[in-house]
Amino acid sequence: MRRAPLAGERRHTLYFQREIRSIAPVFLDTEVDMSRVCEHRARYAAVGRRYSTVTYLLHTAARVLARHPEANAAIRGRYRPKVAYYDTVNGKVAFDKTLNGHRIVLSTVFPGVDRATMDDIQRHVEHCRDGDPAVLPEFAGARILHRLPWPLGPAALYAGIRPLERRPAAVGTFSISSLGHRPVDAFHSVGGTTITLGLGRIADRPVVRDGELSIAPVMRLSLAFDHRVVDGAEAADVLSDIKDGLERFAELEVPA
Repeated sequence: MRRAPLAGERRHTLYFQREIRSIAPVFLDTEVDMSRVCEHRARYAAVGRRYSTVTYLLHTAARVLARHPEANAAIRGRYRPKVAYYDTVNGKVAFDKTLNGHRIVLSTVFPGVDRATMDDIQRHVEHCRDGDPAVLPEFAGARILHRLPWPLGPAALYAGIRPLERRPAAVGTFSISSLGHRPVDAFHSVGGTTITLGLGRIADRPVVRDGELSIAPVMRLSLAFDHRVVDGAEAADVLSDIKDGLERFAELEVPA
């Protein structure tokens, strides 16, 4: 057996997981027929414009959350709880990164993503996915937490994310995590927001259309919701609307 101190690069994850223990998560999932998304992706890839699955989900989910303000919210306080309902929809995305030889998760928040185009979202995703985590400004906060000693690190994180007015910029109003690049069918995650979406892989599976059996690209989509803020029916409506938006995908703004 080998023991070693926790790597500094993992401190932000430890602090964050301790902070979100108060969340009361409930998990839902569904299957999404991604035929329309795959057709759209292929059409634009043919002219050199590539969109990731995360981009499609950010684009669709943000517009759904804008129509469900009860779910685009956050709660704070144990004895006199307050709920904040946000006018903006900010999407937090988790990225698999390597920093100083350590494989870690780093997240970034896309503000006002409900008003962003597909190209805007894809540029942000590529910037954070492909950039160096040692220098990207989007990950500067996590790098500071890596260097701060106990208990300054946790105190700095809590001061940054606990106030309701700071949460949209700090942790987003909804979260997305994806393991779809690996052979993972279902992925359930709690991202510290009232709504967290988890993506599995897209794989060919049997589906029934108009009473006929066929094969289609299908993705498992999970939704974790904080039961302190919303109930199952509202969360199910959000998941259903996201599923419908992906299965009937049509851009609200056609890229130029």
